[in-house]
Amino acid sequence: MHPRSSERKTVSPKNPVEPTPLAIAAVILANAALAFGPWFVRLADVGPVSSAFWRIALAAPLLAGAALATGWRPSRNTGAGGLSGLLWAMIAVGGVCFAADLASWHLGILRTTLANATLFGNCAILMFPIYGFLAARSWPTRIQGIALLLATVGAVLLMGRSYQLDPRNLAGDMLCLLAGVLYTGYFILMARARATLPPVPALALSTLASILPLLLFALLLGETMWPTHWGPLVGLALVSQVIGQGLMLFALGKLPPLVVGLALLVQPVVGATIGWTVYGEKLGLPDLFGASLVAVALVLVSRRARD
Repeated sequence: MHPRSSERKTVSPKNPVEPTPLAIAAVILANAALAFGPWFVRLADVGPVSSAFWRIALAAPLLAGAALATGWRPSRNTGAGGLSGLLWAMIAVGGVCFAADLASWHLGILRTTLANATLFGNCAILMFPIYGFLAARSWPTRIQGIALLLATVGAVLLMGRSYQLDPRNLAGDMLCLLAGVLYTGYFILMARARATLPPVPALALSTLASILPLLLFALLLGETMWPTHWGPLVGLALVSQVIGQGLMLFALGKLPPLVVGLALLVQPVVGATIGWTVYGEKLGLPDLFGASLVAVALVLVSRRARD
């Protein structure tokens, strides 16, 4: 079977497809896996940007090997799957955006709570759906508007209590917010790349494009580069980059921006649970209510549109 045969139906703002159970499951599992990233960063005995470098460097050979194993070759795909100059540029810029996203996010993770880090680092929750509506030149439907409202309220509840406990989280929150803006840029570029590339090659190429920028960032900051314990970094590479980003790029090719954006709220829910379990960052009634609103919003946008 040709490696492109399963990628004929891709999402573009002007040609959206209905969410499928497989794609919904993929985006939820992707965000659950990505939520473990801040925990691995805290456990690592290297600098925060260095941990981002190792996340990419350790995952790159696996992803490149997986891309080649699918039968995909840049030189063989001369049609829709070929790598034009524009596609190379989008992947390269996307890789740099992702590198800068990880650098700022990992710096912020150590300066705020796990719940805040995952929430602010995923402000694409709103930015990416807004991009989708603007690109499609359409307004949200009634159900989509309700889902966005519920998700926004849920996000505020998840964030508000944690921030009020310690205003010193502000610096970390701002770094994570910057990361979220960069993550949105990465999403936009990679969603466009996914219109012609299968998910594994797209992830492999963007991962390779992130290695050098992250290495330079870490060296400029003078961080400790070489770890004593490899476990957290291996977990970061496998769980966050290979599994998390792999499933995320699969979903980017099969789901509308609204569904992808709202599904990002799975991360602060899982992140808050990890913070509660491991670090005693306890959840209260507002957090649990916020998480339930997020779940309702996801159910609403996952339904096939009928209005």
